[in-house]
Amino acid sequence: MELRHLRYFAAVADTCHFGRAADRLHIAQPALSYAIRQLEAELGVSLFARTTRQVTLTAAGEFLKGEVDRILVGIDAAVDGVQRVAAGRSGVVRLGLTGIAVFSHLPRIARAVRSELPHVELRIVSDLLTPDQCDRLRDGAIDLGVLRPPVVGEGIEVRTIDVEPLVLAVASDHRLAVEPVVSVDDLRSESFVMYDSRDSAVNEAAVRTCRTAGFVPHRAHDASGTPVLLALVAAGLGVALLPASVRALPLENVVVRDLPDTGTMPVALARRAGDDNPVVDAVAAVAAAAFASASARALDSSMGEIR
Repeated sequence: MELRHLRYFAAVADTCHFGRAADRLHIAQPALSYAIRQLEAELGVSLFARTTRQVTLTAAGEFLKGEVDRILVGIDAAVDGVQRVAAGRSGVVRLGLTGIAVFSHLPRIARAVRSELPHVELRIVSDLLTPDQCDRLRDGAIDLGVLRPPVVGEGIEVRTIDVEPLVLAVASDHRLAVEPVVSVDDLRSESFVMYDSRDSAVNEAAVRTCRTAGFVPHRAHDASGTPVLLALVAAGLGVALLPASVRALPLENVVVRDLPDTGTMPVALARRAGDDNPVVDAVAAVAAAAFASASARALDSSMGEIR
């Protein structure tokens, strides 16, 4: 039994007219009649009662119509699904993010994917520092990562999607919390809270910023992740230099201050080198475009203020 025979049968069953069915299928009526006779011979039953005036379904034909309708819907859905996956418009993408990026970057990415790729499912793996994301990308545990370069190890490709300055996080009762202007040099005698990973990109940026100001930060406490780090800051155990997107987090007893003399940190999409998964390609492109659009709007707004 061929698939075309089922489609031919469905067309005749829907119209109960060989001529109209042939027109719908864009084939000659004799060829359609012959195909239906072949199907009936293969099944050993009559599917249609034919007279000179009308064509009607037999009981066997009625039963087959229900089954064929279900089969064809399933086949059409399968074809559509295969084509969506091949085009990167359907599938599952496992996305890793740093603790801060969950609040600052995930909402925009998720909104863009939902709008542009409604059949793609994002599975989120959160609170992963850059080294952890690199390991998981290489192991195949995640497909894309939102991290802060530089990446750790080989086999990872990155694409910068955002750049943000470092800011100062202090306890709400810290002496610098009420200062109108704070500079990096004001932190010379402070204790610092940093991430416990030796490969932390945020740590490296903080140390680099302090050294540019002429001192090495006193690292008093280590934190396994951003929530722990901010809890230690809130407890008054030290200050922290963090990406500006930390403002997106719910902060209790923590004050965030701008520092005019700090450097910047990139945010990048990372993936396994050589990965040709079309769904990962599509999500990466949509995420990058979402941030490019936001940057363009911010630039237009600032230019408007200048004018």
